This record gives sequence, structure tokens and C-alpha cells, in this order.
Amino acid sequence: MKKATVEELLAKAYKPSKLAPAYHKFYGGKIQIMTKCIIRDLSDFDIWYTPGVAEPCRIISKDREASFEYTNRWNYVAVVSDGSRVLGLGNIGGAAGLPVMEGKALLFKYLGGVDAFPICLSTQNPDDIITACKWIEPTFGGINLEDIEKPKCFYVLEKAREKLEIPIWHDDQQGTATVVLAGVLNALKLVGKKIDEVSIAMIGAGAANIKCADVLELAGVKPGNIIMVDSKGILGSWREDIISKENDPWKWKWAQKSNAEKREGGVPEAMKGADVLIAMSRSGPDVIKKEWFTLMNTNAIAFLCANPIPEAWPWEAKEAGVKIVGTGRSDFPNQINNSLGFPAIFRGVLDVRAKTVTDEMCIAAAVELARFAEERGIDEDNIVPKMTEWEVYPRVAVACALKSIEQGVARIKPSKQELWERAVKIIREARESVEALIKAGIIKHPPPEEEILKAT
Repeated sequence: MKKATVEELLAKAYKPSKLAPAYHKFYGGKIQIMTKCIIRDLSDFDIWYTPGVAEPCRIISKDREASFEYTNRWNYVAVVSDGSRVLGLGNIGGAAGLPVMEGKALLFKYLGGVDAFPICLSTQNPDDIITACKWIEPTFGGINLEDIEKPKCFYVLEKAREKLEIPIWHDDQQGTATVVLAGVLNALKLVGKKIDEVSIAMIGAGAANIKCADVLELAGVKPGNIIMVDSKGILGSWREDIISKENDPWKWKWAQKSNAEKREGGVPEAMKGADVLIAMSRSGPDVIKKEWFTLMNTNAIAFLCANPIPEAWPWEAKEAGVKIVGTGRSDFPNQINNSLGFPAIFRGVLDVRAKTVTDEMCIAAAVELARFAEERGIDEDNIVPKMTEWEVYPRVAVACALKSIEQGVARIKPSKQELWERAVKIIREARESVEALIKAGIIKHPPPEEEILKAT
């Protein structure tokens, strides 16, 4: 790994932030609605609108499920947020969170062929958010909850899943857990350790790590082997502040079932003897000290996922003896990125018109992500697929669709081959349409980077 200077790394880390305002203003946003039906002349509107449109309306009024066939509902996903915990910005509200939700919709379309729409709310009341999701359900085939603060996000996810009959997904929870599990599976193969035997230190006890713990347990990790740390220290059954002051039953659950050794202390105490470290805390560096990595077990694995700067520099972990290091960034090896998961998972559940999305589907997606990387070759610096390897997305989509069918939540049951051909076609066309629009000059090139950087 090339060891860059801190100044070079910081310049690279903050370059997107300098370019983003100019790029966003230049395009006036990142997504738009494009016509998909033929328009030969104005008489076609007699079919697409009045009077012809009345007939599909009558069909749907007699059978609500027909909306998946006569409209684009089969491919619509709402990206719903109250803006209460946006990226590293905190509670900035729905309007300020809109650029993020548009970005999410862009990734949905380009990577998964999913038509996603940002729905930013003017309420931060959890029951109102659930009601809003219920109100828009007739339009969408799925809902992606995004950037909602914890513990509210857990409540909204659980209740919305109970009340709606379309997949409800919280990417900060389930998406993160999916890609983390994929990385863990392949990293453990390389170091020769078994998932049901390893000790895992989890730094940060927010939505991401709580769901990571849930999914890791479902995949075979013993809950007592997990040591989780929040800003006040290691979680344990004595931490009554979690339930009395934070009112967080989801975190309290892990305070009860994790940490079988009853360890106390902070981050270094949690890392002692750990085989795997999963950090989802705050931007570094120096959140995790270099010397603390020496406390970990031999052939250790560390995922340092804070953005824009990981909790520690990857080379520091390597120099301290860690075998495999991953981060959330693309300029370091082993990027643990949600974008590997959610576009394909939604592609899969949409293609069978699933009524829900489950943690078992997260595991199916993680296993397929890991398998794809293993088949093309893995090593210490290459344990998960890259976003440029677009062929992974149809594979993950099919895995999730088949799991939906297996769990009895799919409205339709295409064959594996039919699912594969459909996913490949939709995803390929989404990418090719962008390339065609750029080539035709409809999507224009932005101003040169040098001009923007010079002006900032």
C-alpha cells in the first residue's frame, strides 16, 4: 500500500466536497423522469392519457395487484427520509437532505435499474413517517428508509414492515450489515478462522453496528463473542442508562446478550484478543490508536468505516499487525460500501413483487457478494466486489429473489433463469441509457475540475 502524506489524503478526501456544489448547481439535481412509452404523434396520448387510460384504471380498481402490471409500480422505490441524521451532518432536515436522497436514487437506477424517487418529509415524528409510508404505498413497489436518527429508525422500520405489504428497508442498518458480512466471510476464509468461533469488537453502537450484530448473529456469530462499545464504554447488562436515559430497547438488547465475559472499559479493552474489529463511530484519524491494534489476536481483521476519514489510517493498522483492513473509501483497498448491496437487493425483491425484505435476504445477498469475489479471486487487499464489476448486481438480485420465493413472500415465482435474464437486461439498459444520453449531448459534461477547484 502506498503511504501518502496526511496532506495528500486530506486533499483527496475533501476534493469531492469542493466539486459537489458546482456540479449540483450545473445539473440542477441528479435525476429526472424520462418517457418510456412510444409517442409517434399526438394521437398516442389518447392511449396514454384520456380516454384510453380509463381502461387500465378499471382493471386495477377490480384487482389492486394489477397495478404491478399496468403501471411502473413494479419498479418504483421511494427513498424516504426526515433528514434527522444525514451522513455526517446530523439533523439538517428534509430539504437539506434532498441532495443525498437524489444521490441514492441515482445509485438505484445506475446500479440496479430501479426507478427511485426522493421523498423528503417535513415531519420528524416516527408515527407520522410510518403514516406517510402507508399513504404512498399504492404508488411504490418498495421503500428505502434513509438517514433517520436512532433509536427512531428501528421503530419506524419495525412498524412500517408490520403495516405495509411492500419491502421496507433501512439502508443504514440492513445495507451496511449486508456488505460488512460479505467482507467478514471472505476475510475469515483468508485467515482460516470460523465465524462461530471468532471474537468481534464493534466500535460504535448506532443503527449500523446494531443491525450488523443482528445479521452476524443470524450468520453464525455467537452473541456473547461480540464486545460493543458506545461513547460511554463497553455495553453490558449493568448499562441501565441505555434503557432509562436513551430509551433504546434495540441497543439494550445487545447490552444484555453480548459481552459474555462481562468486560468493562472502553475501546482498547474491547479490542483485546479480538479477531475482528468493526468500527462505525466517528471520523478520524486517531479515534482508534495505532497501539490498540496490537491488542488484537493474530491474523486480525479490521473494518474502519467512518467517513470521510476512517477511525485510523489503514497503514497504521497494518503496521500494528492487522492482516486485513477495510474502510468505507474507494481510495483504499477493501471498500465496504452499501452501494454493493441495496440496488441489487431491491432489484431482486421487485422482480418477484415481494411483500417484505428480511434479514435472511441480507445474508443471501452477502453470501453471493462474497462468492462473486471469491470466484474472481480474493486476497488481503481485495475481499469484496468493486462497484465497477456490474455483473455482481444481477447475481445478488437473483439470490434475493430466490430467497423471497423460498420464504413465501413473493407475489410471483419466475425461474432462476428468468430472474437472471430480467435483471441483466434491466441493469444493462440503465447503464447504456446514461451512456447514450451523454454521447448524444443531452447529459452535458460539467466545467473542468481545475476551474472549479481554482475558484474554491
